[in-house]
Amino acid sequence: MFGIASTESSWIDSAKPIGSTGAEPPSTPPRWPLPGGEKTGKNPTDRGKQGTKRHLVVDRQGIPLAILLTAANVNETTMLEQSLDAIQPIKRPRGRPRKRPDKLHADKGYESKKNLAALRQRGITPRIARKGVESKKKLGRHRWVVERTHSWLNRKKRLKVRYERRADIHEAFLKIGCALICWSFVQQWFC
Repeated sequence: MFGIASTESSWIDSAKPIGSTGAEPPSTPPRWPLPGGEKTGKNPTDRGKQGTKRHLVVDRQGIPLAILLTAANVNETTMLEQSLDAIQPIKRPRGRPRKRPDKLHADKGYESKKNLAALRQRGITPRIARKGVESKKKLGRHRWVVERTHSWLNRKKRLKVRYERRADIHEAFLKIGCALICWSFVQQWFC
């Protein structure tokens, strides 16, 4: 019976035992490790909680070409060159392997003079929306492909929330998730 005081109730009494001085026992260390680990930082958009950020490069169909993991407080503009350099060359029967795309679509977070110069140096045509000049709607025609691939990665429980403290283990799970996405595209083409 709830709400009725009786002697046979199963309520837990939180009163101090008789003869208690009121001093609390020393706290024990937590059984599970605290959140954090390698490549984590305070997320500026989530009340300063520890978090990570994925930097993903995809082709126009949404197939992942490269993925990097950084702390949540790392700015996107600093990771563009590393993301492009992480693209593995494609082996072909003859001729030089193609390493980089012809053009790159990115959101306004990647717009800086340094990034534009790095893209031109690599022979890539930048398609980055400029702050205050171009609207977000024009870029959205291409941006949804990346967002869809992020959504495909979030379908895997281990990738939506980071459970691992070690960054190399989480990066391995990210690469397995990207390989599964590539495998689903291969199955569609040949089946």
